[in-house]
Amino acid sequence: MTIPSLGSLVGLTLAIVAAVLLAVQNLCIRIGTDSGNTSDAVIVVMSVNLGLIGPLTAVLYYPDYGLSAVAVGAFATAGIVGLVLGRVCMFAGINRIGASRTTPIVSASTLVSTVLAVRLFDETLTLPHLAGIFCIVGGVAGIVWLTASTDRPQDSLREVGALLLLPVSAAVFTGVEPLLLRVGLDTGTPILVGLSVMMLTAFIGYTGYRTLHENALPRLFENPQMRWYAGAGLASTIGLLAYFGAIASAPVVVAIPIIHTAPLIVIALSIVLLPQHLEQITWRLVLAAVFVVTGASLVTFSG
Repeated sequence: MTIPSLGSLVGLTLAIVAAVLLAVQNLCIRIGTDSGNTSDAVIVVMSVNLGLIGPLTAVLYYPDYGLSAVAVGAFATAGIVGLVLGRVCMFAGINRIGASRTTPIVSASTLVSTVLAVRLFDETLTLPHLAGIFCIVGGVAGIVWLTASTDRPQDSLREVGALLLLPVSAAVFTGVEPLLLRVGLDTGTPILVGLSVMMLTAFIGYTGYRTLHENALPRLFENPQMRWYAGAGLASTIGLLAYFGAIASAPVVVAIPIIHTAPLIVIALSIVLLPQHLEQITWRLVLAAVFVVTGASLVTFSG
């Protein structure tokens, strides 16, 4: 019998923490945006992310942050694509169709990353890749069918399609982000420095846009949903650190499948914690989510 090493046990624990906190983030957004504002949620989450990661990075890597013009450009673009566009679409999708349906669809971002990597970096598709793609497509198709036929039978196909465009767009933007991260990291920039550049760019870009076009920023201490948005920001920040810690400490074939169980954790917590009017859970949804989780894991660690 092989006894797991201390590093593997730490990595396994961090992977579980990352998956749970990703689920907690999405549930906090679901509760907060039920009577709150998605834009306010995005800004608060960004503020918490930057407030926790930025000072930590400044202290750990002072005075040499390993940044080049290429790295700054790649990380800044990743911040706009992933942390602004991806997050706005994901939070809006959670608000409109629920966390239990949005989270599995966004997990299909691994499919986007794989397809783009094959095209841009001459990577090859393996049989596990193809099996994973089949599972993702089947699972997402199942969620689409459930949303159209069960959740919103009173809506037209066009209305349902418009709603589903939010999580699908989030999956696309989130899928592009790792490729930009790869460009930045290949220059030798530490991951925390890259994340800080991403978060700073996203925060400045989104708050600037909102100030210019809406002339309004959330009054954080007066917003009754502030605690949910702040909770989502704290969960996403710690979850992100746990994610990278898990990848660094445990075998990828162990860490990645655990992290990709976040959609199933969302469903489980929704059943236990949320009222039915916020999340409608059915066995068909659970089955579709299992397909997506399985596919995402196969696609990710078969690279």
